[in-house]
Amino acid sequence: MSGRQSASGAAEVGRDDVRRILGDIDEDKILEILALKPTFAELEEAAIWVSGDGDVLARSGRPLTGLVADIVDILTADEDEPPLAS
Repeated sequence: MSGRQSASGAAEVGRDDVRRILGDIDEDKILEILALKPTFAELEEAAIWVSGDGDVLARSGRPLTGLVADIVDILTADEDEPPLAS
């Protein structure tokens, strides 16, 4: 794990961690996600939702909420935009 330890003792998520967990995403999205100060677990849960396996989590009583929802919104923001007219 490449995260640094914060003053509270929890590992801080870094750029490399975001790329490792969420894949090759836009640098602007990485910065937005890092600004949220997510945990590794939140990143991993967001990755599950974005991959389409969120319904499995929802059925197990883990709805999309909080920082995980924010991360998913950042990752899927481009999907909501209509195509540009030519």
